[in-house]
Amino acid sequence: MTGIWAIVLAAGESKRMGSPKMLLPYNDVTIIEQVIRNLMDSGVDRVVVVVGANREEIMKVTRRYDVFHCYNENYKSGMLSSVKCGFWSLPEGCLAALIMPGDQPMTGPGEINRVISTFAESDKGLVMAAHEGRRGHPLIVDMKYMDEVLSLPDGEGLRALAERHPEDVLESDTDDPSVLRDIDTQEDYMNEISKI
Repeated sequence: MTGIWAIVLAAGESKRMGSPKMLLPYNDVTIIEQVIRNLMDSGVDRVVVVVGANREEIMKVTRRYDVFHCYNENYKSGMLSSVKCGFWSLPEGCLAALIMPGDQPMTGPGEINRVISTFAESDKGLVMAAHEGRRGHPLIVDMKYMDEVLSLPDGEGLRALAERHPEDVLESDTDDPSVLRDIDTQEDYMNEISKI
């Protein structure tokens, strides 16, 4: 087994931000680099970064790290297309995929490891971070669901998978609200920067 691979969703157009949000400064790096660092400091085995819009600029930054890349040519059709791209690029024998939005740099290795531990200690195939009863990211999908993920209609997301298999879902509860937040707008960005 090659363990758990992280799929970083970094293909979006950043329309609400008005500029490529993955490349905005965060700590001493960029948002996408902080997400990669958090994953590399966690218990995932390898990292796949799914790129689409602004591919060249993002890869110029992410190539500094020991990660794989997957180009989602259908990035305009939404996040699920990036999830599918990531799944297509996973190796034979992979146990599970950890899905991580590229605009969630505030969720650190501790929270990522909490979800990994919950998955490892349970017999559930869908494990997701949760805070005060709300589900967030990261989430882990057992590879037994690969074919089903790849056949999901574009209008749906991984939440649809959880709704189809409620008996196989486990929430990994945390006191950290960052698992519910991402950075979509300038206001979101300024709020997160102020917390660093």
